[in-house]
Amino acid sequence: LTLHWLPVFGWGDSWKQMVMPVIVLGTGGMAIIARLTRASVLETLGQDYIRTARAKGLRERYVLARHALPNSIIPVVTVLGPLLAAWLTGTFFVELIFAIPGIGKFFITAVTDRDYSMIMATILIYSVALVAMNLIVDIAYGFLDPRIRYD
Repeated sequence: LTLHWLPVFGWGDSWKQMVMPVIVLGTGGMAIIARLTRASVLETLGQDYIRTARAKGLRERYVLARHALPNSIIPVVTVLGPLLAAWLTGTFFVELIFAIPGIGKFFITAVTDRDYSMIMATILIYSVALVAMNLIVDIAYGFLDPRIRYD
């Protein structure tokens, strides 16, 4: 059965060629974030300060937006560091499977050809990207949780 809805491989001018790789890379992380956000919001809604905000007569939308979500997002931001690392390393395989020209394809070619300088350069680029992403997550964590301050 061949539907021909989306191209199976390649990277070109059409947005249709981006749909499958984006779905492959985003589905797992999206499920983790959705599940963690739901659990965190449900836990936060049972707290005393939420009950107090409701007792004051605040609208439910305001209680969720101003009280529940800011405190519920902290565990989600905590998990973003490892999730971004998994997403970045997953691009190796997505590039290979969907025949997308990129650094992951060059890395796999360098491994098979034993091009050690290319392997080291690729690992260095990915390491710098991972450190930068984790730094951004840590800075965001410091802004979201006022109890956490870095000296």
